[in-house]
Amino acid sequence: MTGLEQIVELSHKFGVADYVKGGGGNTSFKDKDTIWIKPSGTTLVSITAEAFVAMDRVKLDKLNDVTPPMDSTEREALVKEYMLNAKIDPDNGRPSVEAPLHNTLSAAFVIHTHPAIVNGMTCAVNGVKVAKGLFPEALWIDYIDPGYTLCIKVRDEINDYKAKHSKEPSIIFLDNHGVLISADTPQEIDELFGNVMPLLSKQYKAAGISTELEVGQLPDKSKQESAIAFIKENYPQDEISIQVSGKFAEPKGPISPDHIVYAKSYIFNGTPDKRALEDFQQKNGYLPNVIAWDDMVFGIGTTQEKASLALEFAQDGALVTQLAEAFGGIEYLSDSSREFIENWEVESYRSKQL
Repeated sequence: MTGLEQIVELSHKFGVADYVKGGGGNTSFKDKDTIWIKPSGTTLVSITAEAFVAMDRVKLDKLNDVTPPMDSTEREALVKEYMLNAKIDPDNGRPSVEAPLHNTLSAAFVIHTHPAIVNGMTCAVNGVKVAKGLFPEALWIDYIDPGYTLCIKVRDEINDYKAKHSKEPSIIFLDNHGVLISADTPQEIDELFGNVMPLLSKQYKAAGISTELEVGQLPDKSKQESAIAFIKENYPQDEISIQVSGKFAEPKGPISPDHIVYAKSYIFNGTPDKRALEDFQQKNGYLPNVIAWDDMVFGIGTTQEKASLALEFAQDGALVTQLAEAFGGIEYLSDSSREFIENWEVESYRSKQL
């Protein structure tokens, strides 16, 4: 089996809901000259070998020598240009924005996922302390905006790690983001994940915290239909789709980049009449993708798929919040970090691909 066939197999294995949701996460395989990376907005669980974007590693490495503009919009535009120039086939998709990060690691296979089991720790107040105790050989990266700045930060941290340990880290935890696992064989990837997930699950069990989200019973069909009709009548946007679930303890703020992209930073809680929705929009700059009302929670989107994803990420955020209680409670993203994601062209592009 070729390396490209193996990364497809790994992508399918770690592209299921226990590891990522929506178009989240990214994977790559590399040899000496070329890196094949998942395109932005593509789901791991359905990716094919043909979909991977092949990139020239030498051209991609040129980003390491760039002095980027201070303005974030100009910086990300410059990085996008460099990455598109590094594509071997110009007709292939747009490479994941984390391609330079994957290229920094020498390991053949890199898997970046966002399991709730892991994010219960990476999004927790005491996450870094817990990670250093449970995974002493792992590298922890404090939160930094995704994209080029994250890639450069990880590159520098990896170089420092190599200077101290004479090897690269196989496990990298990203604060409020997820985990990168890297190795030269699929078997090693499996073993590393096989150590991380059970060990964290054991911590939650010891703390008496369930790794399953408690979701309330849905009311009868007529009440659901009445509530959906009310939302559609009052929502200041035409042609919306709505998905509904029973009540759960929805998160109160922005948890990670993916949660912001698909469910927005804040959930509307209360009766969604016209005035209340307009007030929410004026305060936050957007209409809610998720509404918690009475004994139901609703995902809102322009399509059924987007409505389902909004609800799915709200539930994932609720589960992460629940799990974080084992490690000091949830730590929401700062306003500046939240605003970066909300206005980032890359995430807008990724969302549109779905």
